[in-house]
Amino acid sequence: MSQPHLKYSVLALAVMQAVAGSASAQTTVQPMQEVVISGSKPVAAARAAIGGFADAPLLETPATISVIGREQMQDLGIHNSTEAMKLDASVGDSYNAVGYAEQFSIRGFTLDNASSYRKDGIAIPGDTQIPLENKERIEVLKGLAGLQAGVAAPGGIINYVTKRPTTTDLRSVTLAARERGTVYGSVDLGGRFADQRFGYRINAAAESLRSYIKNADGERKFVSAAFDWQISPDALLQFDVDYQHKSQMTAPGYQLIRNTTLPTGVSASMLLNDQPWAKPVDTRSSNASLRFEYRINDAWNATVSMNKHWFKRDDYTAFPYGCSNEGDGFYPGYCSNGDYDVYDYQSVGESKSPFGAQALVQGKFATGAVRHQLTAGMSLFTRSDKWGDYVYDYAGSSNIYQNVAVPPAPGNPSTGPVFERRRENERALFVQDIAALTPQLKLHAGLRYVQVKRDEYIPDKGEYAHRDDNFVLPNLALVYSPTQDWNLYAAMTHGLEHGGIAPMQTTFENTALAPSRSKQFEVGVKGALNNSVTLSAALFQVRKGLEYTDASNTFVRSGEQTHRGFEVSAQGKAAGTVQYGLSLLALRTEQDGTGRADIDGKRVTNVPSFKSSAWLEYSVAQVAGLKVNAAWQYAGRKAFDVENSVSVPGYHVVDFGAAYSTRVAGVPTTLRAGVNNVFDKFYWRDVTPALGGYLLPGAPRTVRVSAQFDF
Repeated sequence: MSQPHLKYSVLALAVMQAVAGSASAQTTVQPMQEVVISGSKPVAAARAAIGGFADAPLLETPATISVIGREQMQDLGIHNSTEAMKLDASVGDSYNAVGYAEQFSIRGFTLDNASSYRKDGIAIPGDTQIPLENKERIEVLKGLAGLQAGVAAPGGIINYVTKRPTTTDLRSVTLAARERGTVYGSVDLGGRFADQRFGYRINAAAESLRSYIKNADGERKFVSAAFDWQISPDALLQFDVDYQHKSQMTAPGYQLIRNTTLPTGVSASMLLNDQPWAKPVDTRSSNASLRFEYRINDAWNATVSMNKHWFKRDDYTAFPYGCSNEGDGFYPGYCSNGDYDVYDYQSVGESKSPFGAQALVQGKFATGAVRHQLTAGMSLFTRSDKWGDYVYDYAGSSNIYQNVAVPPAPGNPSTGPVFERRRENERALFVQDIAALTPQLKLHAGLRYVQVKRDEYIPDKGEYAHRDDNFVLPNLALVYSPTQDWNLYAAMTHGLEHGGIAPMQTTFENTALAPSRSKQFEVGVKGALNNSVTLSAALFQVRKGLEYTDASNTFVRSGEQTHRGFEVSAQGKAAGTVQYGLSLLALRTEQDGTGRADIDGKRVTNVPSFKSSAWLEYSVAQVAGLKVNAAWQYAGRKAFDVENSVSVPGYHVVDFGAAYSTRVAGVPTTLRAGVNNVFDKFYWRDVTPALGGYLLPGAPRTVRVSAQFDF
């Protein structure tokens, strides 16, 4: 059976299962309940696991955390992580190219694809679109996560929490269309078997992608299954598995004109690599996870969890870079008339296979008048990266205003043999104690010991270079609670990250720098008003080594970058008819200590000094079941390069939407529609210094419609 037919057949079978009846059964053993965040719950009850080692109230966690729940994503028409991250001003795009991988920064720090994206707390690669169909919520921890995660970029981590089996039958089908003809269908099935100790959750989706960028088309299919087994009232075993295949033409960005001036008069819908011989980027990824929870007694419990991830990518593109048609040429940069060089880029057989595991015990006890919540555990993370020598051959030239077809690179080039180029082994021991010193004062003290080993193939020597590093990462915080609903905190944390990898076409490309430590200090306040509004504000400072490509085209770590910022967020309900959210970030970034007058004291690239995001949803009293919503994002001016010689202007973007709940043929149905970028504004949403520096435009005005049927 062909791949398209297989994709729709899988979805059709799932739809038939959704509309079929389910057998009822008597309850035998009640399963341990998992807390999920829902729009119907009081906002003060919101919880997240990302701030520590178990679900904890957001108000009591001495860190800045945001949570985007499943219901909120449905109501606002959120279909992928890029749309979800618009709700948080502290998160930005970082070489987030259409058709490639969704990549982000937090607090101005680009996240590490190897360690900053998590599935149920365990690292997975961020090298492709992470599917949301089987995710209950997205948790964003802003700032250092050395205690919780070990190796991770200093900006924070993004954790995707998997949907679990439901206690009652769930049968939901969603059909959607958007942009230039994108068609999407998904199913969500949940419930329990006749033996109530066993539960299931099945998700499947198929998507025909027609991007707003003309000819950046493709397809995606996804399927997942999650199962629970309540072995006894004290023992719960959970297992889940998923698979995704995505194939889509990637859309590269623009470079500066003559490496000095922003392009003008260009279209956000232009595909710069639209060549007859260009192929889609093809990715396949899957996960298999196992988790066992055991309640030792009323005060102590133990948890063991693990996840195995498989990732494979065949990367083809007609890559735009530089200008050879004018004078001595510009590299990087496009010609004065918009001409640019086209390269035949191929990298076939890239693969990554990380494995993560964690075991911990948690308990409560008292020493005199001091009450303790203790967590102790160990973790293991291994990873093997394989790739071959890539093809990067000149093919011809095209133009940013009018695409020019060029023949493929001569000689029918092909990639070299694929073998292991990098392997990692991270082992850690950790302990955290939350000590209630008084009814109002708690001390959070934690320590993580990390051993990081890395073997990396050095092509010039034909051998592997070995690194073996050890780090101790402390975490200390004080939380003062003047009232039940308000908390003040001060926290000092250390973080650890792998060194950046030298970009393509730089000296020692694909070679990683040594691991580095980062430090953060943060003070904040969190509170709830009448259990209907939550407020959060934080002042922070983060320092880490500055990594960039220097004048000799060598990727180096030299000097330091410091990010000082102020974050504010509010989320709540008003008068029973309005829900809203507001997120603000004021950020000052500075490069220093490089010894270069053209860099020291300048702003970090792709980081606005002010960013804000707001959304509002109103239930129309005059029309039962009707809700209307609006969202607004603003980002200030950003530096294009480390010398700050070029700045990219800020922008405003406004979205409108509506949802109407009704019944169709007796079936509960929710109809949704929305318009993104209502005023069709052109803006540069992403300014990446990678690969010589690229500008990625935001999407023009796009329309989306969907229908959700709950049987």
